[in-house]
Amino acid sequence: MKLTKKDYKEILDVCLETGADFAEIYLEDKLANNYVMINGKLDRASSSNLYGASIRILLGAEESFGYTSDLSKENLLNLARKLNASFNAPKQKTKFTLKEEETPKIVFVERSASKTKLKDKIKLLKRAEKGLRSYKSKEIIRTNAFLADEEQYITVINTLGVIKKDLRSHLRLSVSAVASDGKNMQDAFNSKGGNCGYELFDGFDIEGMAYKVSEAAVKMLHADEMKSGKMTVVIDNGFGGVLLHEACVHSLEATSVAKGGSVFCNMLGKQIASPIVTAIDDGTIPNAWGSLNIDDEGNETKRNVLIKDGILQSYLVDFRNDRIMNHGVTGSGRRQNFKYSPTSRMTNTFFAPGDSTFEEIIKNTKSGFFAKSMGGGSVNPATGEFNFAVNEGYLIENGKITKPVRGATLVGSGAEILANIDMIANNLEFSYGMCGSLSGSIPTIVGQPTIRVQNITVGGKGN
Repeated sequence: MKLTKKDYKEILDVCLETGADFAEIYLEDKLANNYVMINGKLDRASSSNLYGASIRILLGAEESFGYTSDLSKENLLNLARKLNASFNAPKQKTKFTLKEEETPKIVFVERSASKTKLKDKIKLLKRAEKGLRSYKSKEIIRTNAFLADEEQYITVINTLGVIKKDLRSHLRLSVSAVASDGKNMQDAFNSKGGNCGYELFDGFDIEGMAYKVSEAAVKMLHADEMKSGKMTVVIDNGFGGVLLHEACVHSLEATSVAKGGSVFCNMLGKQIASPIVTAIDDGTIPNAWGSLNIDDEGNETKRNVLIKDGILQSYLVDFRNDRIMNHGVTGSGRRQNFKYSPTSRMTNTFFAPGDSTFEEIIKNTKSGFFAKSMGGGSVNPATGEFNFAVNEGYLIENGKITKPVRGATLVGSGAEILANIDMIANNLEFSYGMCGSLSGSIPTIVGQPTIRVQNITVGGKGN
C-alpha cells in the first residue's frame, strides 16, 4: 500500500509526541549490479535490491534513530513510538505542512544501468582486459576488471515540511594488475566513475587507462627500495588528492569539529595553509562521482570553499551538527543507505589549480621524490597525522624524473602539508574512491593538480 502525505504527516506527528523538535523519514530503493572479470574470464556477476526506511528524531542535538524494511503505515508508526520513547519532554508546538518540492538537477542520466544490456557491460570489461594485456610482459600474472552500477531512489520527508525525491546513478569501472618475478609481487590500480549513465564511457580510452596500470605494476616490480629521509616531494595530480581528503578535510567535517576533536577547531578565518592553497568541496559538478542533486537530508548540495588563499573559510556541516556549531548547513549530510543516520561528509574534494606547469615543478626540483600514484593509509582526524603508501614513485634528480623506487610511505600531518606547499600546477584531475566514516561508505572524488611540498618525511627500507 502506497503511503500518502497524510500518512507521513501522522507518522511525523507521532515522532514529536514526547517533546522532540524535529523528525525525518528517509525512504530508499536501491538496485545494484557487480561484474568481475579475472584474467579475461567473467568470474562472477551479482545483483541486489536494498529497500527500506529510517526514522530520525531530534531534540536539539540528541538523536533517536531506527530503520526497517517493512514500509507499512502500521510498522512505521510502531517504529516512531519506539524511537520517541527516548525523549520525555513537554510536547512542542511544532506545526508543518508537507509539500513536495522539485529537486534541482545536477545529475543527468542518458543510458541508465537498468536499460543497458548485459552484453554491452561485458564489452566494457573485455576492453579493460584487452588494455591490461596489451602491455606485453610475462610478469603480469593476474588482471582484474570490475564494473559496478547502481540506481538509488530516495525520498526525504521531514518536519520542516520537506518532501524531496532523488535518483542517483553511480557507475564505476576499475582495473588492476599484479606483476610477479617469482619472488616479489607488485600491483597497480585505476578507475573511472560518475553519477550518470553508461554514456560515461563514450569516447573514454579504457584500453589506455588499463595499459598504464599493467605498465606501473611491472615498473614497480623492478624498482629499488626507497631510502627514508626528509625531502621535497612532488605529488601528482588525480588520486594524489587522497592526501587532502584524508589528512586535511576529514578534520574539517563536523563529525570531528562539533565534538572538539579536530586539529582545526576554532580556526575559521585563520591562516592554516600556504597562501597559494585553495581547497574546495563541490557537490554541484554535473554528473561527477561524488555529486548529488540533493544530500541525504534533502538539502541542495553546494560548492563549499573550505580554504581560500590559505585561510580557513568553512567546515562541512550537516543539520544535526549545525545545532551544536551554529555554522550553517553546507549540503553535506550523507549516508550509505537507510540503515545509517546522516552526518557531515565530503562530495568532490580538491585543491584548486595553481599557476605553475607540471614541467616547471619538476624542473625546479633539484632533488626529491615524485609520488605518481598514492595508495592507502591511516589518519588521526584529531591531530591530522597520517601515514600513506605510495604505489608508484620515482626519484627526482637535477630537475628530472629518474629511476623508479618502491615501498615509499609519506609520514606527517595535514597541517604540515598545507603549510609547506610551495608550488601548484594547472593540471587539475579527479580520481574516484569510496570513503568510509560514521555514516557508512559513500562515493567521493579526490582530486588535485600536481603539488610540491617541502620537508615531508618519506619512509622506506632502502639503504
